[in-house]
Amino acid sequence: MRRGVVLRSAWRLGRDYLFSKQKWTAWSLLLLVVCFNLLLVYITVQINLWQATFYNIIQSHNQAGFIEAIGFYALLAVILVAVKGSQTYFRLLLHINWRQWLTDKYLSYWLKNKIYYRLQLYGGHDADNPDQRISEDVDLFVALTLRLSLECMQDVLTVCSFIVILWNISEVITISIGTIEFPIYGYLVWAALFYAMVGTYFTVRIGTPLIKLDYDQQKYEADFRYSLVRVREYAESIALYGGESAERFNCLKHFQYLVYNFKEIIQIRKKLVWLTTGYAHAAVIFAIFVASPRYFSGKITLGHMFQIIDAFNHVQSGMSFIIDSFTRVAQWRAVVNRLNNFIVCMEFAEKQGEKSVLQGRGSNNSNRSLALQQVEVEKPDGQVLIKNLNFTLQAGNRLLITGPSGCGKSTLIRTLAGLWIYAKGNVIAPQSEQSLFVPQKPYMPIDTLRKALIYPYLNYTVSDKELVETLTLCRISYLAARLEEVGDWGKFLSLGEQQRIAFVRILLQQPAWLFLDEATSALDDDNQTLMYSLVIKKMPNTVIVSVGHRKSIADYHNCKLVLDGAGGWTLHKGT
Repeated sequence: MRRGVVLRSAWRLGRDYLFSKQKWTAWSLLLLVVCFNLLLVYITVQINLWQATFYNIIQSHNQAGFIEAIGFYALLAVILVAVKGSQTYFRLLLHINWRQWLTDKYLSYWLKNKIYYRLQLYGGHDADNPDQRISEDVDLFVALTLRLSLECMQDVLTVCSFIVILWNISEVITISIGTIEFPIYGYLVWAALFYAMVGTYFTVRIGTPLIKLDYDQQKYEADFRYSLVRVREYAESIALYGGESAERFNCLKHFQYLVYNFKEIIQIRKKLVWLTTGYAHAAVIFAIFVASPRYFSGKITLGHMFQIIDAFNHVQSGMSFIIDSFTRVAQWRAVVNRLNNFIVCMEFAEKQGEKSVLQGRGSNNSNRSLALQQVEVEKPDGQVLIKNLNFTLQAGNRLLITGPSGCGKSTLIRTLAGLWIYAKGNVIAPQSEQSLFVPQKPYMPIDTLRKALIYPYLNYTVSDKELVETLTLCRISYLAARLEEVGDWGKFLSLGEQQRIAFVRILLQQPAWLFLDEATSALDDDNQTLMYSLVIKKMPNTVIVSVGHRKSIADYHNCKLVLDGAGGWTLHKGT
């Protein structure tokens, strides 16, 4: 990403916070930090002026002046400590407030309009590891932006202040070329500029590859971490397959990418450390060298000599911002690129969702019917699964969708839920508030069992009596004593128990439209019969759309849609 694009992207990320609802807090904290930065520069200048006085006092053996100078320095030191501590406090407070706002922005956008799901379909590699973007990259962006911008501002103010000091101390020197003489004013300033420019040139030349390498390193770190997370998530399946060797190979494969990239970073950082360390130590000698002629000629005192050295170091170090901060600048650019790419991918995913050629979805406010007109469903590669599908469901209808594996049954459910964009036609669907889609493997939040039972309506109030009665109806009453227990229920409970909890949710929420995608696949026939019987008895007017393979499931439906996987379909009524 070009430098101008990076800066515009960074400005967009920062601007939104500074002009958000929290703008008064943001600007107040930023103003406080800037004011303390100005104070730090002012105190640094006072310490530089103090040096000239102090060393002159030492040179003149003035004991009384020495004690007074030490006292003044102690006062400056106390003020410096107080200001530095306050500046750090308000900077970190601004950091956490900004991070909190930006995290909420990214998280809300990611979860908006099913973008988190659509990114998996067509987000591309630039949207990989969204958890890292939201948790780590947002924090790095805020920390590095504040650090680099405040350091840059402080360095500019420092350079401006000490250039004035160097200019005032410098004398005019004359360079003769033949018979022509060239006067040079403020030669100490030009010497500092020259030294900083040489160091900056070599640092940029050596360190530029770090930008891409740091970007790739974060990606490889996230990929490696994700491979480990998958082992944890699928621990039982891996253990049953005996797939430890395969997982070890897969994890180490991701780790090797990380190692190779890091070794490339090591080589460049080694050269940068050589350069910056040598540059910093050589600066002291260079400053003494350019100031010594005036000292040995008796034109300046020892105090001025030390003042020049200190001022020179402040000027060249301030102008060496790129040298001192190159690694952080490279990391900052990589972070901005990742966050910008993430935003671009989410915007693309949102637009793709809006471009869905399905018409009229969610337009039926009466919630009395579901109508599909000339609906065609495809795979992402363009292969047609369902062609010209037409049917209407009214209150009391219960439709079973069946057919061979891979024929598009679950994909049709995704289409009705508004998740699948590779579809066209006209769908008049009930409002989402009246619908409930239940997948084969129900989602179990890591929370109390009570919250798991009423998910996703975590603020929904249900009495203990109603919860216990519903658990009993679904034959999992033994869980009633664990309502307040916090756990990873997706791991504690079998798939059959999880599917029965899904039916507890159904009976508690009582939706007008219920879509079941093989929601009883892990239940035996007896429990399957019980679950469907409960739904039909407790919710007689609810329209049920089920996907299933078992022949026995047809007993609970009065319509059947058979798909052949090649685009064809047959609708049977009265089954």
